[in-house]
Formats: sequence, C-alpha cells, structure tokens
Amino acid sequence: MNWEIKATMLTSALLIAAPAAYGDAAATYAAKCASCHGKDGKGQTTMGKKMKVLDYTTAEGQKWADADGVKVILEGKGKMKGYKDKGIDEAAAKDLVKYIRAFKK
Repeated sequence: MNWEIKATMLTSALLIAAPAAYGDAAATYAAKCASCHGKDGKGQTTMGKKMKVLDYTTAEGQKWADADGVKVILEGKGKMKGYKDKGIDEAAAKDLVKYIRAFKK
C-alpha cells in the first residue's frame, strides 16, 4: 500500500475517532463554556477576563484534579454557576474535563 492511501486511511480514522473520544463535549463546550472560557480555552473573552478564568492552554491553567473539574462543572464555583440542572450530567462533565485537558499545549 502506498503512503498516500495510508495517510488517507489514518486521517479518516482520526476524524471518526475524535468525536468519540470526547463524546458530545465539543458541542457542549461551545454551547455552555466558550462564552467565558473562549473557544480556544484561553479565557480571553470579555466575561472570562472579568471573572479571571483559567487559561486552559497553560500548565498553570491545568493544575486541578479531574474530580475537581467535574465538581465545578456540576456544582459551580465562585461566580460560575453549576450545570447539573442545566443539562450536564456526571458523564458529560467527565467528557468536558477530557476535552478541556486537550487545550494544554
């Protein structure tokens, strides 16, 4: 098999696997998190700057345990309200944490 076919097959496999790796987390993040945390996770939105949210692309912004991330998503923290009554269950929160972890460079 030549390299072009292998590259096409690998690309196709990655495109199929990527959504499965994060469940619906990308869509949930875009709908419920990006307005404050930014599409890129840097928190450079008007509200993100005002609330001094973490920059998820940095090591400092990733200094929290997964369980703490799930808890904050579900229950809220500080000015951030929880999302357990807004359509995010524990499984979805865990997927969001995985998605957010991928922002780290």
